[in-house]
Amino acid sequence: MHLYYACETSLARNSCRGVLTKLSFLAALLFLLRVDGAAISYNEIKPGLWYGNLRVRSEPWSLHVVKIDKARPDFQLTTTLGGGVALGLNPITDQIASVPAQLGHPIAAINGDFYQTENESSPGDPRGLQILRGELVSSPAPRTACFWIDAAGQPQATNVISQLKVTWPGGTLTPFGLNEERRQNGAVLFTPAFGARTETPDGRELILERDENAPWLPLRPGQIYSARVRAVREVGNNRISRDTMVLSLGPALAARLEPVKPGAVLKLSTATTPSLAGVEVAIGGGPVLLREGKIQPVNVNKAMDTHPRSALGWNDKFLFFVEVDGRQRLSRGMTLPELAAFLVELGCDQAMNLDGGGSAEVWVDGKIVNNPCYGHERNTANALVLLQRENKAGSR
Repeated sequence: MHLYYACETSLARNSCRGVLTKLSFLAALLFLLRVDGAAISYNEIKPGLWYGNLRVRSEPWSLHVVKIDKARPDFQLTTTLGGGVALGLNPITDQIASVPAQLGHPIAAINGDFYQTENESSPGDPRGLQILRGELVSSPAPRTACFWIDAAGQPQATNVISQLKVTWPGGTLTPFGLNEERRQNGAVLFTPAFGARTETPDGRELILERDENAPWLPLRPGQIYSARVRAVREVGNNRISRDTMVLSLGPALAARLEPVKPGAVLKLSTATTPSLAGVEVAIGGGPVLLREGKIQPVNVNKAMDTHPRSALGWNDKFLFFVEVDGRQRLSRGMTLPELAAFLVELGCDQAMNLDGGGSAEVWVDGKIVNNPCYGHERNTANALVLLQRENKAGSR
């Protein structure tokens, strides 16, 4: 009845969304019938951390769930980058190994955001938001969801709108992207988190240094930075040093802007809506699957196709890393409505989808526990990792 009520309410509130919402409702009801009587049997990995694998042979499905006690004071989330401290592509196990030991001991992880692959420009660039230990390394993308931990330590998931912009000496404002492919008519700010060089083919690039004692790197969300122009280059692919940033302007944009000279001071804003000032960990993904226990309508391409899937879910007491295997005899995968329905039955009130397909992986206590569809780990851009810190005062 719990699942039926959630779906019925969601449909009633969103009936104008059309056929796809109705299909989501029907898929959820069918899901309830398929898993009737099935339940996850958890194994306790350590106090406050459980892992379980549910098999539904009639489908077939193989679902992996990591259940985390949100009240544990010694548990902490962090994100990773494929390049360690810079964008790149690497297996999750290598990314986990790059987490600084002083932060804690990794005990669980799940793959993260959608990203630029080896066959695209800017490989390893997350498609959406990422905050790595307080550093803003990737800006939110339009119409995509983000997961973060707020100042009270509570998980949040919603669309985040980028307000990143530069204020020129004359007062003109120009929006910019962050550590991503720069378009001919766009502006992108490159920080050391991008790598050694901007990898741009052309354009005008401003080499920026710290303006006296103003706040500087690492770049953090919700701040205003004062940057002095060290040099102006009318070519692309400039070097990014540990203490500089590069503001790259596409040729079409540069032609419309008043040129600036070395010594000019620019103001860089890293504002977002909602504000993420002070946030230490955030990762992109989407769409949001549950809000207040209600299944959300899905209006994304191929939502009704079956694929390996990954998701984050939570309620007042627990956070869940969830993965369903797919594209194999063991498990066919799920549609997004089926995944949302499973998250409701799991007890989640809120949930967000992550990258799926060959990227869908869950790591627990030193090993990948699911069955990746390629038969091996895929190189991915980022991950969400659960750490256990040493609790000198003693743990519960």
